[in-house]
Amino acid sequence: MRYLCIMKNLVFDLGGVVFARNKKNCPQKLLDFFSFVRAERMPEFWEEYDRGTATLDEVTDTLCRIKGCSRDACERLLAEAIARQEPIAPTERLLSDLKRAGYRLYVLSNMSREFIDFLRRQPVYGLFDGEVVSCEERTVKPEPRIYELLLERYGLDSAETLFVDDRPANVAAAQRLGIGGFLFDYRDPQGACDALRRMLL
Repeated sequence: MRYLCIMKNLVFDLGGVVFARNKKNCPQKLLDFFSFVRAERMPEFWEEYDRGTATLDEVTDTLCRIKGCSRDACERLLAEAIARQEPIAPTERLLSDLKRAGYRLYVLSNMSREFIDFLRRQPVYGLFDGEVVSCEERTVKPEPRIYELLLERYGLDSAETLFVDDRPANVAAAQRLGIGGFLFDYRDPQGACDALRRMLL
């Protein structure tokens, strides 16, 4: 199915779609420590961190308790988790090509303050025309309000908007508001980007 004649606005989640930690370069300890982020439902303490209602200090305390590790160790792992975020190469190439093709590109992401501050400094972030980030809005996907904020803020027509996310619940929430949805396979980013190319370019 081609969206070329319909879609004008392309909205991207960040984690697992635009940015990720390269597992080949990450210590197994780091991957194991943060394995919870791939759970079907994000743990409540991390969701509140993304919502902006829990601080990094509070999340660190919670992780120390859950993981049974020292605060110093936990702080180092959190810092490393942020620093190892890097653009997903196939997505970065796709975003550049979509921008050249004339699409408007937006971010809609559940992301905490420390993580988004780091990601905004990456060159690929400059391709986006606008953003709605959970920690600044006090609402998270899949809550309807965060999608509504995006549509309202940038005057987007939901029928002309496609949302790309790696979590089925987030895509389904967008579709309930009339926004097109594409489920991005974080395990096969090249395949997911190839599918989007066929749809949009």
